[in-house]
Amino acid sequence: MTEALIPQAAASSNEATQAAPTPEEVTVRPSTSDVEAAVHAIADRSRHAARLMARANRAWKDRGLRAIAAALLERKSQILAANTKDVAAGRANGTSAALLDRLTLTEPRIQALAGALENLATLPDPVGNVVRGQTLPNGLRLRQINVPMGVVAAIYEARPNVTVDIAGLGLKSGNAVILRGGTAAAATNAALVTILRDALESVGLPADAVQTVDQFGREGANVLMRARGRVDVLIPRGGRDLIQSIVMNASVPVIETGEGNVHIFLDASAGEDMAVEILLNAKTQRPSVCNTVETLLVHSGSTVLPAVAAALRAAGVTLHTDERIRAALPASVASVPATDEDWATEYMDLDLAVAMVDNLDEAVRHIRKWSTGHTEAIVTNDLGNAERFIAEIDSAAVIVNASTRFTDGGELGLGAEVGISTQKLHARGPMGLTELTTTKWIVQGEGQIRG
Repeated sequence: MTEALIPQAAASSNEATQAAPTPEEVTVRPSTSDVEAAVHAIADRSRHAARLMARANRAWKDRGLRAIAAALLERKSQILAANTKDVAAGRANGTSAALLDRLTLTEPRIQALAGALENLATLPDPVGNVVRGQTLPNGLRLRQINVPMGVVAAIYEARPNVTVDIAGLGLKSGNAVILRGGTAAAATNAALVTILRDALESVGLPADAVQTVDQFGREGANVLMRARGRVDVLIPRGGRDLIQSIVMNASVPVIETGEGNVHIFLDASAGEDMAVEILLNAKTQRPSVCNTVETLLVHSGSTVLPAVAAALRAAGVTLHTDERIRAALPASVASVPATDEDWATEYMDLDLAVAMVDNLDEAVRHIRKWSTGHTEAIVTNDLGNAERFIAEIDSAAVIVNASTRFTDGGELGLGAEVGISTQKLHARGPMGLTELTTTKWIVQGEGQIRG
């Protein structure tokens, strides 16, 4: 391995600075062959742990989830102290406000993580679920059942909550997980992984069901990406550059998660109060996450644009508008001219691209051209338009008369999510417990042979 597959600017340009190697990584980085051997050893321990996890029953796994939840709360001061170091380093490196928000853990956010784990413990165990079954005319009894993937790896950026979410989902679905959480959250992730492993051991589950390769930097991530036969599936989460680098270079099977260039279409029939509430929530509740709206399309026959735009501006949102929108806005509502780059941008901040369209067909064409396939929404009182929007929009989630912020595993009743898949094979949309399983066929007979 003569060069890294994940480049220095592996994430978006906003994340390049925060992803720089620490001095310790530079001065004590082991050789390439040593890193490969170490990561392979981790993966081999994960495979052993995965075999043990596959035999764990629901009660045992749920005890593990509750033990992790309790440990997060008991050791929250340790987590917050580590996270303070990461946030301070990120701020010193010029990390954007949106990315700092993703990086930051607070006491309420830790409580939410613990709550999500408690909720996971109440959900049905997907392992052993019968997808379909029948008895053939020759007497063979068939069942197709859900089984764990095995070893699930994840490479992600500046999102310490993902460390807990993936570990919890992996545990409940009977998998072992290997994590690469990035330099920006190194201290936080180290604290979290220690807590997770201690909690698993406390209930008799293998600590190696949760492991990390953070200590090996990008070289460790590169080895993980190519550990085919040792890692069963790899899930990337982060900026476009990171995800595409992994998709293009990994030899391990990858479930592609995508950035969220999310659209809302205000139909001519949309009511003002609903439109204002949905847009404010979708744009301002937490701008730094992938289900936040980034482009608003407004029907030329709509009368709600002035109220919506004024409400967004009052909330601090910068509007990037086309000529027709600017002409329709009151003089009191400021905006900046939009370019093609705006239609393609996932801002992750208080910015919103706004365009005017003359009909549903134009809205669909715009979305198909610029969408990343994550989430699109329509606000309308026209049932026919709602049904057409649902049928013609080809994204992982399509929403009618509600905020795009609901494209989230927790909000959709999955307990948590390992990511939001924008591909079409195996999993699409928020990936919860079932999406971390595969299937196998059980064939039971009484001596039948094929004629």
